[in-house]
Amino acid sequence: MSNRPQLATTYAELNAASAELLREAAGRHHAGHASQGLVPTMGGLHAGHAALATAARQANDVVIATIFVNPLQFGDAADLERYPRTVDADLDLLGSCGVDIVFAPAVGEVYPGGEPMVRVASGPLGGKLEGASRPGHFDGALTVVAKLLHYGMPPIPADYRAYFGKKDAQQLALVRRMAADLNFPVEIVGVPIVRDKDGLALSSRNRFLSAEEHEAALVLPRSLRYLKEQADRHEPLDIEGALAMIKSARLVELDYLEVVDPVSLEPLAFNCQDTPFTGEALALIAAKVGPVRLIDNVDLG
Repeated sequence: MSNRPQLATTYAELNAASAELLREAAGRHHAGHASQGLVPTMGGLHAGHAALATAARQANDVVIATIFVNPLQFGDAADLERYPRTVDADLDLLGSCGVDIVFAPAVGEVYPGGEPMVRVASGPLGGKLEGASRPGHFDGALTVVAKLLHYGMPPIPADYRAYFGKKDAQQLALVRRMAADLNFPVEIVGVPIVRDKDGLALSSRNRFLSAEEHEAALVLPRSLRYLKEQADRHEPLDIEGALAMIKSARLVELDYLEVVDPVSLEPLAFNCQDTPFTGEALALIAAKVGPVRLIDNVDLG
C-alpha cells in the first residue's frame, strides 16, 4: 500500500509543506532550482485523474493535488449535492501516483466572505458550447482555477506547471487563455483522455449510469471515432452521418456535435463536409444519457 500524501486544509499549511519539500528538492539539484506541479480536481477521482497526477509526478520535484467541489460552477443545487465525495479513496489513489501534498480546503477557506463579488469572466470563449448549455459555469470554474493556481504557486523560486485533462477541452482552452491573458506564471499542460476498455471517456459522472445507459453512451465515442477515421484519410467529414448515428441511439439526447478550431473553438472556416479534410480540428460532443450529461472530444488531423 502506498503512503498517503500530506493533507493540508488551509493555505498556510499548504504553503509551509510546499516550501519545505521544494527546499529539499532544490538542495538535490546542482542548479539549485526545483519544480512544482499542480493537479486541480473536484474529487471523485478515477484513472483519468491518476493520469494527470502521474504526468505531474514524472515532470516535477513536488506535486500538489487539490480536492475542492466548487459551488460556483454548479447551476443546479441538486447536481452540487450529488457530486461524489470520496476523500479517503481519493487520497489512496493520489498516494499511489506519488502525489506529495493534497490541498482539500473547506468552502469557507476558499471563499471566506461568501460568494466572491469579483469573478473571472470567461468572455465569448466561455459563452458557447458548454457555456451555452450551462450559463455561468465557466465564470465559476475560471474563478476557482485562478485561486487554485495562486494557492499552488511555489513559495520559493521554482518552475511551475498545472495539469488539466483534455476531456474538458473547452475548460482547457479557457484556462490556457486566462493564463496567457492575465500573465499567470505557470505552464498549462493538457493530458490525453483516458477511456474505459469499451471506449467511454472516464468521468466522475459515469458511476451514475445504469448498465443499459452505459451501453447507450458508447455511441458518443463511436461517432467521434467515425469522424476521426475520415479525417485521418483526408476525406470530407460525414457529420450528418455521425448525427444520425447518435440520434438513432436509445436513451441519448444530443446537445451538440461540433467540429471547431482547437484554439478559438470557432466552427471551421472551410466546409469540411464537402471538401477533403485538411489541417487540425477538434470534434466536440455533449449529450444526456438517461439523467447523466456526458462530454467527449477527439483531435482531428
